Amino acid sequence: MSDEHNNFMSESSEKLPEPSVQISWSEFVEQTRIHPSRLGELIDLGWIQPVVTGEELYLFRVRDVYRTRKLERICLDLGVSAVGGTIIVDLLGRIERLEAKIKELEQFK
Repeated sequence: MSDEHNNFMSESSEKLPEPSVQISWSEFVEQTRIHPSRLGELIDLGWIQPVVTGEELYLFRVRDVYRTRKLERICLDLGVSAVGGTIIVDLLGRIERLEAKIKELEQFK
């Protein structure tokens, strides 16, 4: 390949937009397979906090997709309410962070 072609490829790849860490309401519902009313309930609880644009559109964090899927599985498997499920998911996340911190600290022994 010519130097000119390589320069063009290098310049054009530098200008590519960063992947978004936010998705729209419809993308979130599609990826989580959650009912829109349940999503509204989670927003009302403050468990999911979307960004609201100037056009009144909701944008969600991609990482909340995983949390929401976990919530739905727990609610279905254990027969708990959304409130109970959010508490469980939050506690599981806290346990994961504490375990990671313990591993990190054990490396310094």
